[in-house]
Amino acid sequence: MDRKKFIISSAMTAFALTTFGSIKKGSDGQFKGDCDTTNDILGPFYRPKAPVRADLTYEGLAGTRIVLKGKVYKSDCITILKGALVEIWHCNTDGEYDNDSDEFRQRASLYTNEEGEYAFTTILPGKYLNGELYRPSHIHYRVTAKNSKELISQIYFKGDPHITNDPWASQDKAKLRILEIIPEDIKGSLAINFDIYLKGK
Repeated sequence: MDRKKFIISSAMTAFALTTFGSIKKGSDGQFKGDCDTTNDILGPFYRPKAPVRADLTYEGLAGTRIVLKGKVYKSDCITILKGALVEIWHCNTDGEYDNDSDEFRQRASLYTNEEGEYAFTTILPGKYLNGELYRPSHIHYRVTAKNSKELISQIYFKGDPHITNDPWASQDKAKLRILEIIPEDIKGSLAINFDIYLKGK
């Protein structure tokens, strides 16, 4: 599928409301919260069975290296989820997705560790035209775990001028997924932190 023919009214569009607010203990003793990470469109470029790996970079890859990391939590907003499958995919700096090669470039999957953590080393994606507008730089997520609802979402980056006119990134529901790029050490290494809160089934 040609990305330039990506249709804004895609039937795959899905959103879910989120606020990082209260956590309440129910009569059954279970905690419940309203911290669920919001959904976003799947888009036309998802490929199943991306290799399990933490490093998406390779020799000759253009782009600014980043570490994308976070934790996955249950719907109570406080319990970590180990063994959750986190899949990511994004375009390269030329705005192109690898839809065919055996290398699955800029695509990976990873299971959260005992602390519910995941971390990928990759690059900041470029941009591509969606009709007459450029989509802001973004990274796709698909997260699945036992007894939790599947999450399909995207993250964006603060300061990106193309967010304002994007049909999805400009939604109020995406505000908590517009993230800072943090120079986190004395060497200028760049990190993006994205904690994920899944809904229960």
